[in-house]
Amino acid sequence: MPKSIRTAPHADTPLDELNLSPALLALAKRATPRRYRKGVILIQEGEIGDTLYIVLAGRIKVFSIGPVEPTTCVVITRSTLLEHIAQFPEFAFELLSKVITRARTATRDARNMALMDSYGRLVALIEELAVTLPDGTRRLVHRVTHAEIASRIGCSREMVSRVMKDLEDRGFIEVAEDGSTIIKDRLNTLG
Repeated sequence: MPKSIRTAPHADTPLDELNLSPALLALAKRATPRRYRKGVILIQEGEIGDTLYIVLAGRIKVFSIGPVEPTTCVVITRSTLLEHIAQFPEFAFELLSKVITRARTATRDARNMALMDSYGRLVALIEELAVTLPDGTRRLVHRVTHAEIASRIGCSREMVSRVMKDLEDRGFIEVAEDGSTIIKDRLNTLG
């Protein structure tokens, strides 16, 4: 997911103030927002899905069990989605583009798991999560614990801690006063 900076919306942020495409905003307005407390499982593996979730605030963890922060979503039923696509046919292409992007990400992650060591997977994840700020610095603006990173890249929390310490010692990253991670140099140049 090179990204532009986008601050995380608050649960009470009006829909019109969110960074959504016009078609996605119109779809979100068709549903009623729902709030989920931390740790709630929205979808079980193997379920036949007939709903679409648009995350408005918070974060979700996909395909693994673990702590999840409180989240606000709108839940779109299949019939509502079909009505929306009939009214906004261009949205079908937008949705398809998002599905293709997710499939490519899953394929890349599986390839990285098979072909890269823990160090390489961690560097790739940091590069993926890095956001370029208006002043040109690159940071990890969303707090991600070492345990969450370990779960995403398939290694131990201790290994993540060792690699992060090594990257800091070598001057590639720096922990800012606010706790965010500053990327000082392109990590993908590491061999």
